[in-house]
Amino acid sequence: MTRRTLLTGVGLSSAIARTAAQNGRALESARHFRIWDEHCHLGQIPGDTPEQRMTALVRWADRLGIERLLLSQGYDTDLHPTPAGFREENDHVMRAVREFPDRAFGSVYLSPAYPEFSVQEFNRCVRDGPMVSIGELETDRRCSVPEMDVIVECAASMQVPILQHAWLKIGGNEPGESSPYDVVAIARRHPQVQFVCVHTGGDWERGIRIIRDTENVSADIAGSNPTSGFVEMAVRELGPERVIYGSDVGGRSFASQLAKVLGAEIPDTAKDLILGGNLRRLLAPVLRAKGYRT
Repeated sequence: MTRRTLLTGVGLSSAIARTAAQNGRALESARHFRIWDEHCHLGQIPGDTPEQRMTALVRWADRLGIERLLLSQGYDTDLHPTPAGFREENDHVMRAVREFPDRAFGSVYLSPAYPEFSVQEFNRCVRDGPMVSIGELETDRRCSVPEMDVIVECAASMQVPILQHAWLKIGGNEPGESSPYDVVAIARRHPQVQFVCVHTGGDWERGIRIIRDTENVSADIAGSNPTSGFVEMAVRELGPERVIYGSDVGGRSFASQLAKVLGAEIPDTAKDLILGGNLRRLLAPVLRAKGYRT
Protein backbone atom coordinates (compact mmCIF):
# COMPACT_ATOMS: atom_id res chain seq x y z
CA MET A 1 0.00 0.00 0.00
CA THR A 2 1.38 3.41 -0.95
CA ARG A 3 1.37 6.42 1.34
CA ARG A 4 -1.11 8.16 -0.99
CA THR A 5 -3.48 5.18 -0.89
CA LEU A 6 -3.25 5.07 2.88
CA LEU A 7 -3.97 8.78 3.26
CA THR A 8 -6.83 8.59 0.77
CA GLY A 9 -8.36 5.72 2.71
CA VAL A 10 -8.00 7.55 5.99
CA GLY A 11 -9.56 10.67 4.48
CA LEU A 12 -12.49 8.72 3.05
CA SER A 13 -13.07 6.95 6.36
CA SER A 14 -13.06 10.31 8.15
CA ALA A 15 -15.55 11.75 5.67
CA ILE A 16 -17.85 8.75 6.11
CA ALA A 17 -17.61 9.09 9.87
CA ARG A 18 -18.43 12.81 9.70
CA THR A 19 -21.43 12.14 7.44
CA ALA A 20 -22.70 9.42 9.78
CA ALA A 21 -22.32 11.76 12.74
CA GLN A 22 -24.15 14.56 10.91
CA ASN A 23 -26.96 12.20 9.93
CA GLY A 24 -27.21 11.04 13.53
CA ARG A 25 -27.44 14.62 14.78
CA ALA A 26 -30.07 15.46 12.15
CA LEU A 27 -32.15 12.44 13.16
CA GLU A 28 -31.83 13.34 16.83
CA SER A 29 -32.85 16.92 15.98
CA ALA A 30 -35.95 15.67 14.15
CA ARG A 31 -37.04 13.74 17.23
CA HIS A 32 -37.54 17.03 19.09
CA PHE A 33 -40.48 17.99 16.86
CA ARG A 34 -43.97 16.65 16.14
CA ILE A 35 -43.60 16.26 12.39
CA TRP A 36 -46.67 16.18 10.13
CA ASP A 37 -45.95 15.82 6.40
CA GLU A 38 -48.49 17.84 4.40
CA HIS A 39 -47.63 16.51 0.94
CA CYS A 40 -47.50 12.74 0.31
CA HIS A 41 -48.44 10.45 -2.57
CA LEU A 42 -48.60 6.69 -3.01
CA GLY A 43 -47.03 6.89 -6.48
CA GLN A 44 -43.56 5.36 -6.99
CA ILE A 45 -43.87 3.53 -3.66
CA PRO A 46 -43.33 -0.26 -3.73
CA GLY A 47 -46.40 -2.43 -3.26
CA ASP A 48 -49.27 -3.92 -5.23
CA THR A 49 -52.03 -2.37 -3.11
CA PRO A 50 -52.62 0.95 -1.34
CA GLU A 51 -52.24 -0.88 1.97
CA GLN A 52 -48.83 -2.28 1.00
CA ARG A 53 -47.62 1.09 -0.24
CA MET A 54 -48.79 2.78 2.92
CA THR A 55 -46.95 0.17 4.99
CA ALA A 56 -43.72 1.15 3.22
CA LEU A 57 -44.36 4.86 3.78
CA VAL A 58 -44.98 4.36 7.49
CA ARG A 59 -41.81 2.28 7.82
CA TRP A 60 -39.76 5.07 6.22
CA ALA A 61 -41.53 7.78 8.21
CA ASP A 62 -40.74 5.94 11.45
CA ARG A 63 -37.02 6.18 10.74
CA LEU A 64 -37.26 9.98 10.76
CA GLY A 65 -39.82 10.45 13.50
CA ILE A 66 -42.61 11.62 11.18
CA GLU A 67 -45.88 11.30 13.05
CA ARG A 68 -48.57 11.96 10.42
CA LEU A 69 -48.81 11.88 6.62
CA LEU A 70 -51.38 13.77 4.54
CA LEU A 71 -52.01 11.69 1.39
CA SER A 72 -53.48 12.80 -1.92
CA GLN A 73 -53.84 11.79 -5.57
CA GLY A 74 -53.48 8.04 -5.12
CA TYR A 75 -50.74 6.73 -7.38
CA ASP A 76 -51.84 7.20 -10.97
CA THR A 77 -49.51 9.26 -13.23
CA ASP A 78 -52.26 10.45 -15.62
CA LEU A 79 -52.32 14.26 -15.53
CA HIS A 80 -55.69 14.31 -17.30
CA PRO A 81 -57.85 11.81 -15.41
CA THR A 82 -61.54 11.34 -16.05
CA PRO A 83 -64.08 11.51 -13.22
CA ALA A 84 -63.77 7.74 -12.93
CA GLY A 85 -60.01 8.16 -12.57
CA PHE A 86 -60.38 10.75 -9.82
CA ARG A 87 -62.76 8.47 -7.95
CA GLU A 88 -60.42 5.49 -8.24
CA GLU A 89 -57.43 7.45 -6.93
CA ASN A 90 -59.45 8.86 -4.04
CA ASP A 91 -60.48 5.31 -3.20
CA HIS A 92 -56.80 4.31 -3.14
CA VAL A 93 -56.07 7.08 -0.64
CA MET A 94 -59.02 6.16 1.57
CA ARG A 95 -57.92 2.52 1.64
CA ALA A 96 -54.43 3.58 2.77
CA VAL A 97 -55.82 5.90 5.44
CA ARG A 98 -58.17 3.24 6.80
CA GLU A 99 -55.23 0.82 7.06
CA PHE A 100 -53.30 3.33 9.21
CA PRO A 101 -55.91 5.65 10.81
CA ASP A 102 -53.45 6.84 13.47
CA ARG A 103 -50.73 7.74 10.96
CA ALA A 104 -52.45 9.15 7.88
CA PHE A 105 -55.08 11.62 6.76
CA GLY A 106 -56.57 11.86 3.28
CA SER A 107 -56.91 14.85 0.96
CA VAL A 108 -59.43 14.67 -1.88
CA TYR A 109 -58.28 14.88 -5.50
CA LEU A 110 -60.57 17.16 -7.55
CA SER A 111 -60.46 19.35 -10.67
CA PRO A 112 -62.19 22.54 -11.82
CA ALA A 113 -62.48 20.79 -15.19
CA TYR A 114 -65.33 18.81 -13.56
CA PRO A 115 -67.02 21.19 -11.10
CA GLU A 116 -70.26 19.25 -10.55
CA PHE A 117 -68.42 15.97 -10.13
CA SER A 118 -65.95 17.66 -7.78
CA VAL A 119 -68.78 18.72 -5.47
CA GLN A 120 -70.12 15.17 -5.43
CA GLU A 121 -66.65 13.77 -4.74
CA PHE A 122 -66.02 16.31 -1.97
CA ASN A 123 -69.25 15.26 -0.31
CA ARG A 124 -68.40 11.55 -0.65
CA CYS A 125 -64.81 11.81 0.58
CA VAL A 126 -64.80 14.77 2.99
CA ARG A 127 -68.30 15.63 4.15
CA ASP A 128 -69.38 12.00 4.44
CA GLY A 129 -65.99 10.28 4.39
CA PRO A 130 -62.65 10.29 6.24
CA MET A 131 -60.78 12.94 4.23
CA VAL A 132 -59.80 16.28 5.80
CA SER A 133 -58.61 18.61 3.02
CA ILE A 134 -58.64 19.33 -0.72
CA GLY A 135 -55.68 18.79 -3.04
CA GLU A 136 -53.04 18.56 -4.23
CA LEU A 137 -55.05 19.97 -7.14
CA GLU A 138 -53.00 19.83 -10.31
CA THR A 139 -54.76 19.00 -13.54
CA ASP A 140 -56.45 20.42 -16.62
CA ARG A 141 -57.47 23.92 -15.52
CA ARG A 142 -55.64 26.72 -13.76
CA CYS A 143 -56.99 27.30 -10.28
CA SER A 144 -57.92 30.91 -11.07
CA VAL A 145 -60.71 29.90 -13.48
CA PRO A 146 -64.33 30.63 -12.45
CA GLU A 147 -65.10 26.89 -12.28
CA MET A 148 -62.79 26.67 -9.27
CA ASP A 149 -65.12 28.78 -7.14
CA VAL A 150 -67.55 25.95 -6.44
CA ILE A 151 -64.68 23.80 -5.11
CA VAL A 152 -63.52 26.63 -2.87
CA GLU A 153 -67.07 27.02 -1.56
CA CYS A 154 -66.96 23.35 -0.56
CA ALA A 155 -63.74 24.02 1.33
CA ALA A 156 -65.35 26.97 3.11
CA SER A 157 -68.35 24.88 4.13
CA MET A 158 -66.14 22.64 6.30
CA GLN A 159 -63.18 24.97 6.90
CA VAL A 160 -60.70 22.72 5.11
CA PRO A 161 -57.54 24.01 3.40
CA ILE A 162 -56.82 23.71 -0.33
CA LEU A 163 -53.44 22.41 -1.49
CA GLN A 164 -52.82 23.81 -4.98
CA HIS A 165 -49.96 22.72 -7.23
CA ALA A 166 -48.14 25.74 -8.64
CA TRP A 167 -45.10 26.08 -10.88
CA LEU A 168 -43.04 28.71 -12.69
CA LYS A 169 -41.33 27.07 -15.67
CA ILE A 170 -38.67 28.87 -17.69
CA GLY A 171 -40.25 27.79 -20.96
CA GLY A 172 -43.79 28.40 -19.77
CA ASN A 173 -46.17 26.21 -17.81
CA GLU A 174 -48.08 23.31 -19.28
CA PRO A 175 -51.60 24.08 -20.56
CA GLY A 176 -53.86 24.35 -17.53
CA GLU A 177 -50.96 24.31 -15.04
CA SER A 178 -51.29 26.84 -12.24
CA SER A 179 -48.66 29.33 -11.14
CA PRO A 180 -48.42 31.21 -7.83
CA TYR A 181 -50.18 34.09 -9.60
CA ASP A 182 -53.23 31.83 -10.08
CA VAL A 183 -53.14 30.79 -6.42
CA VAL A 184 -53.11 34.45 -5.38
CA ALA A 185 -56.01 35.24 -7.71
CA ILE A 186 -58.31 32.53 -6.31
CA ALA A 187 -57.23 33.19 -2.72
CA ARG A 188 -58.10 36.88 -3.02
CA ARG A 189 -61.56 35.94 -4.29
CA HIS A 190 -62.03 33.75 -1.21
CA PRO A 191 -60.18 35.37 1.71
CA GLN A 192 -61.98 33.17 4.26
CA VAL A 193 -60.35 29.98 2.88
CA GLN A 194 -56.78 28.88 3.55
CA PHE A 195 -54.65 27.92 0.54
CA VAL A 196 -51.26 26.23 0.36
CA CYS A 197 -49.11 27.13 -2.66
CA VAL A 198 -47.64 23.71 -3.31
CA HIS A 199 -43.93 23.81 -4.30
CA THR A 200 -44.08 27.62 -3.89
CA GLY A 201 -43.85 27.68 -7.67
CA GLY A 202 -40.64 25.65 -7.89
CA ASP A 203 -38.77 28.91 -8.51
CA TRP A 204 -39.20 29.66 -4.84
CA GLU A 205 -37.50 33.05 -4.73
CA ARG A 206 -40.14 34.38 -7.14
CA GLY A 207 -42.92 32.29 -5.64
CA ILE A 208 -42.38 33.62 -2.13
CA ARG A 209 -42.56 37.21 -3.35
CA ILE A 210 -45.68 36.53 -5.42
CA ILE A 211 -47.70 35.15 -2.49
CA ARG A 212 -46.21 37.45 0.16
CA ASP A 213 -49.07 39.96 0.38
CA THR A 214 -51.88 37.38 0.28
CA GLU A 215 -52.21 36.35 3.90
CA ASN A 216 -54.45 33.32 3.37
CA VAL A 217 -51.78 31.62 1.23
CA SER A 218 -49.02 29.55 2.84
CA ALA A 219 -45.83 28.27 1.21
CA ASP A 220 -45.27 24.54 0.79
CA ILE A 221 -41.54 23.73 0.63
CA ALA A 222 -41.93 20.31 -1.03
CA GLY A 223 -40.57 19.00 -4.26
CA SER A 224 -37.44 21.02 -5.03
CA ASN A 225 -33.83 20.24 -4.21
CA PRO A 226 -32.81 20.84 -0.57
CA THR A 227 -31.21 24.17 -1.43
CA SER A 228 -29.87 26.32 1.37
CA GLY A 229 -31.82 29.53 1.89
CA PHE A 230 -35.31 28.46 0.81
CA VAL A 231 -36.77 28.14 4.29
CA GLU A 232 -34.85 31.11 5.65
CA MET A 233 -36.25 33.38 2.93
CA ALA A 234 -39.79 32.04 3.36
CA VAL A 235 -39.67 32.71 7.11
CA ARG A 236 -38.20 36.17 6.60
CA GLU A 237 -40.76 37.22 3.96
CA LEU A 238 -43.90 35.40 5.11
CA GLY A 239 -43.34 34.70 8.81
CA PRO A 240 -42.96 31.17 10.19
CA GLU A 241 -46.75 30.78 10.49
CA ARG A 242 -47.10 30.64 6.68
CA VAL A 243 -44.44 28.03 5.86
CA ILE A 244 -45.34 24.32 5.78
CA TYR A 245 -43.15 21.23 5.53
CA GLY A 246 -44.10 18.63 2.94
CA SER A 247 -41.98 16.03 1.19
CA ASP A 248 -43.76 15.19 -2.09
CA VAL A 249 -42.88 11.54 -1.39
CA GLY A 250 -42.57 9.31 -3.50
CA GLY A 251 -41.30 11.82 -6.04
CA ARG A 252 -38.89 13.05 -3.35
CA SER A 253 -37.59 11.57 -0.11
CA PHE A 254 -38.67 12.43 3.40
CA ALA A 255 -35.05 13.06 4.42
CA SER A 256 -34.07 15.49 1.66
CA GLN A 257 -37.09 17.67 2.32
CA LEU A 258 -36.75 17.55 6.10
CA ALA A 259 -33.18 18.73 5.63
CA LYS A 260 -34.47 22.06 4.32
CA VAL A 261 -36.02 22.76 7.71
CA LEU A 262 -33.66 20.99 10.11
CA GLY A 263 -30.64 22.61 8.50
CA ALA A 264 -32.18 26.07 8.21
CA GLU A 265 -30.75 28.91 10.27
CA ILE A 266 -34.01 29.73 12.01
CA PRO A 267 -35.15 29.33 15.65
CA ASP A 268 -36.50 25.99 16.86
CA THR A 269 -39.82 27.72 17.53
CA ALA A 270 -40.10 28.41 13.79
CA LYS A 271 -39.07 24.85 12.93
CA ASP A 272 -41.77 23.54 15.25
CA LEU A 273 -44.44 25.52 13.37
CA ILE A 274 -43.14 24.55 9.93
CA LEU A 275 -42.73 20.84 10.70
CA GLY A 276 -46.25 20.35 12.01
CA GLY A 277 -47.72 23.17 14.04
CA ASN A 278 -49.00 25.13 11.06
CA LEU A 279 -50.61 22.10 9.42
CA ARG A 280 -52.28 21.13 12.70
CA ARG A 281 -53.69 24.65 12.94
CA LEU A 282 -55.06 24.55 9.37
CA LEU A 283 -56.68 21.16 9.92
CA ALA A 284 -57.94 21.85 13.45
CA PRO A 285 -61.55 22.82 12.52
CA VAL A 286 -62.24 19.75 10.39
CA LEU A 287 -60.37 17.39 12.73
CA ARG A 288 -62.50 18.61 15.64
CA ALA A 289 -65.67 18.28 13.59
CA LYS A 290 -64.79 14.70 12.64
CA GLY A 291 -63.70 13.74 16.15
CA TYR A 292 -60.09 12.94 15.26
CA ARG A 293 -57.62 12.76 18.12
CA THR A 294 -54.44 14.73 17.38
